[in-house]
Amino acid sequence: MLETKIREFRAKNNMNQETLASLVGVRRETIGHLERGNYNPSLKLAWDIAKIFNVAIEELFNYVEEE
Repeated sequence: MLETKIREFRAKNNMNQETLASLVGVRRETIGHLERGNYNPSLKLAWDIAKIFNVAIEELFNYVEEE
C-alpha cells in the first residue's frame, strides 16, 4: 500500500486539490484518489507532485507492506 502526505503538503502551502491537479495536469478527482490511497500514481505524476512542493518523492510517498 502506498501512503501519501499530499494532503499535508497542500495544507502547508494553502493549496486546494483543484490547484494541484491543474499544476500537474490531472483531474481534481485524481488528487482525491491519491490522498485517500485509492490510486497509485505513475512515477512521472509522483515526480511532478514532488517538484511542486520542492521535496523528494520519498517525503510524499511511503510504501507499506500489506499484512
